[in-house]
Amino acid sequence: MSAPPGGNTAASGMRWLGHASTLIVDRGTVVLTDPVLTDRVAHLRRRRGPTPLGFGTRNPDVVLLSHLHADHTHLPSLRLLDPDVPIVVPWRAMDGLPALRRFGDRLVPLRPGDETRIGEITVRAVPAHHDGRRWRRGPQLAPAVGYVVEGDRRTYFAGDTDLYPGLEDHVGPGVDLALLPVGGWGPTLGVGHLDPPRAAVAARLLEAALAVPIHYGTLWPIGFDAVRPRSFFGPGAEFVHHAERAGLVAVELRPGDALGGPDRGPGSSGTHRR
Repeated sequence: MSAPPGGNTAASGMRWLGHASTLIVDRGTVVLTDPVLTDRVAHLRRRRGPTPLGFGTRNPDVVLLSHLHADHTHLPSLRLLDPDVPIVVPWRAMDGLPALRRFGDRLVPLRPGDETRIGEITVRAVPAHHDGRRWRRGPQLAPAVGYVVEGDRRTYFAGDTDLYPGLEDHVGPGVDLALLPVGGWGPTLGVGHLDPPRAAVAARLLEAALAVPIHYGTLWPIGFDAVRPRSFFGPGAEFVHHAERAGLVAVELRPGDALGGPDRGPGSSGTHRR
């Protein structure tokens, strides 16, 4: 991956790009999750953070797509990637969203429990409790999934999910880094989503050494600037509060920040928000 502003030569680390888009680096292998690389998704606009194209996001070693909703499988952003980047998708994703067929043999479909080797890391798909359909109506063809990225550490990218029985068994306890959704892109959350208290429960079940809230405070519907600002800005800090009450270590990032600060590589050290 080409170095982002400020340099990115670390062998491991993480940067939150906003919403569910993250850069995970482990053993020098760069993983991009659910990329939204533009400032607009349908009726949603980016309200915080820089446009992610400045962080070397066009040419990661692999892209992970958790499910087919447009704020996670964003076709305009996928078209911005270099043409040889593999894209890991849920099983039958092409049936649920035929437009993905244009990416051809770059697609790597995984069922929950399946894994694939990318560079020096292993990526394993795990179940998620979330509607995996592209649209609200129609058959459930491709399930929503999360991913465990394993190299020198174990990183859990939840995508979009709620708590479900056996979460800790599928993901495995003792996660080094848990990237957990704590909000959404509107003032309310439907079924199949973690809110801050339930995300803290997930972090505890997974015995996460470090937890980072994602999927909040980035995209907001046009015209909603003044509607429930706490729902937009608040979930990250609320999650940190609940996590710390449970004896966990958690850090709230701003979109564009890496662990350690906005101008350092993903592996840099820093102070956790308290």
